[in-house]
Amino acid sequence: MKICVSAAGSNLDAPLEPRFGRCPYFVIVDSETMQFEAIPNAASNAVGGAGIQAAQTIVNRGVRVVITGNVGLHAFQALSAAGIKIFVGASGTVEEAVEKYKRGGLKEVNSSTVSGHHFGMGAGRGHGGRQW
Repeated sequence: MKICVSAAGSNLDAPLEPRFGRCPYFVIVDSETMQFEAIPNAASNAVGGAGIQAAQTIVNRGVRVVITGNVGLHAFQALSAAGIKIFVGASGTVEEAVEKYKRGGLKEVNSSTVSGHHFGMGAGRGHGGRQW
C-alpha cells in the first residue's frame, strides 16, 4: 500500500514535517517493501490554496494513506473525497512514522472526528486555526 508522509527531506531518515500543505517533500512509501519515492511539494510556497494543491498531487499518485502532523480543512476534504485515510499527530522520521502507523499507533482523522478547521498536533503559530 502506498503511504504518503509529509517530510522535511527526501528520504526515510528525513524528519516528518508537521505541515501537510506546506511541507517541502512528500515521501511515498510502499508499506510492505519500504521502497520510497520523494516528490518535491510544488505547493509549498503557494500564495493560497496550498493544501488543496498538495492534496491533488497525492491523489494523482494513488496514495491510500497520508501521515502528517496536522492538516487543514480544505486538504482534509480533498483527501477524504478521494478515499484517502489521514493520520495526524505523527512525529520523528519518515520511517518511524510509517512503522508507528503499521503498529496502529497513529490517530485517524475522519468526518466523525472533525471539529473546527485545523486537525492535528496544533502548530501553535497563532494564525487563527489556519494552516500556514
